[in-house]
Amino acid sequence: MGAFKITGGRRLSGEIIPQGAKNEALQIISAVLLTHEEVHVKNVPDILDVNLLIQLLTGLGVQVTKPEENEFIFKASDIHLDYLKTKEFYKEATSIRGSIMVMGPLLARFGIGFLPQPGGDKIGRRRLDTHFIGLQKLGAEFKYNETEKSYHIKGHNLKGAYMLLEEASVTGTANILMAAVLAKGKTTIFNAASEPYIVQLSKMLNRMGARIAGIGSNLLTIEGVKQLGGTSHTLLADMIEVGSFIGLAAMTQSSITIKNVNCDDLGRIPETFKRLGVQVEQQGSDIFVTAKKEYVIETFIDGSIMKIDDAPWPGFTPDLISIVLVVATQAKGSVLIHQKMFESRLFFVDKLIDMGARIILCDPHRATVIGLNHESPLRGINMSSPDIRAGVALLIAALSANGTSIIENIEQIDRGYQNIDKRLKLLGADIERI
Repeated sequence: MGAFKITGGRRLSGEIIPQGAKNEALQIISAVLLTHEEVHVKNVPDILDVNLLIQLLTGLGVQVTKPEENEFIFKASDIHLDYLKTKEFYKEATSIRGSIMVMGPLLARFGIGFLPQPGGDKIGRRRLDTHFIGLQKLGAEFKYNETEKSYHIKGHNLKGAYMLLEEASVTGTANILMAAVLAKGKTTIFNAASEPYIVQLSKMLNRMGARIAGIGSNLLTIEGVKQLGGTSHTLLADMIEVGSFIGLAAMTQSSITIKNVNCDDLGRIPETFKRLGVQVEQQGSDIFVTAKKEYVIETFIDGSIMKIDDAPWPGFTPDLISIVLVVATQAKGSVLIHQKMFESRLFFVDKLIDMGARIILCDPHRATVIGLNHESPLRGINMSSPDIRAGVALLIAALSANGTSIIENIEQIDRGYQNIDKRLKLLGADIERI
């Protein structure tokens, strides 16, 4: 297992280009199963989770070519459904959470799907009920094998239906949407997720011949079609990585330019960092984070302590809660961080406390942070990355800390961030992969 050795306390500077969006990539690449024609996908991040999904599709018989760096052409004209019963598929599907995204396309085009319980971050209970209840609404039969912890679904004559989702699940919405585009008749999905990933997926499916209305809202209407064709698609910049770089600039008191990003695509991310005193400016096609001596946490109008919590889009994304928590440790003031979705995502704060941060973990979902205003820097320690987002939060903390830190289990970070150490070195970071 690899580790990062980091000597912190350096000011960083320069430009950095964010990778293509990881969460969008998992949906878009799964959607290639909906057609026998070629689908050309650009700006694909070279990260473990995406590469594992591409490997899984290759096993299913999808022809994959790579004409350029970060570009792939997929052709799913000859799918081997028997592969679903192999040990190789079981191993690959259980290694990544994104494997759940193949269920909708397989069901829509071939009338059958099988999936062992998918893997992913251990950040709390992550139910899949929304996926399967939605597919059942379309007429699919669903069975769960308790012994082998696997999901079996079939349905050769899917029909459109009205559904009110229990939760605005991004992956659940995507799976149901991909199944509905080839179902007979009209499907209405209310309380649909409206994240940019769903917008991008919907636009791509429409270019392939689907008929989706209400894109960008929580009410999607789909008129089923008989088949879809090929297309070309370019992934957005990864807004989670963009938010991570904003947090990095603030923690290291650095000026950093993040290339080819529009604040309009980031939802409440810039505004949330502004509440911590971080200044984010749009400069042409880039965004610029200004170095400041201190970052003052705002209070509410009545003077009460600031609260930052996550919410479905257009609310603040839960994937950046760990980043804003770290930034708050060195801002001036106090803030309550409320992570509503996952009950284990804040447990990494014990490492920050060991580094000298002042944090009160109220319960599995809430933490109160008393900012040190850079007057008492964090100190380097040895630690381990528990998941993708917490791992990067600890990496940012280490880059701001006095002394040397060792972060182990960095395979978790590599799952979501492409060549992060090499790109940070270009900004002046002292980071070594060991």
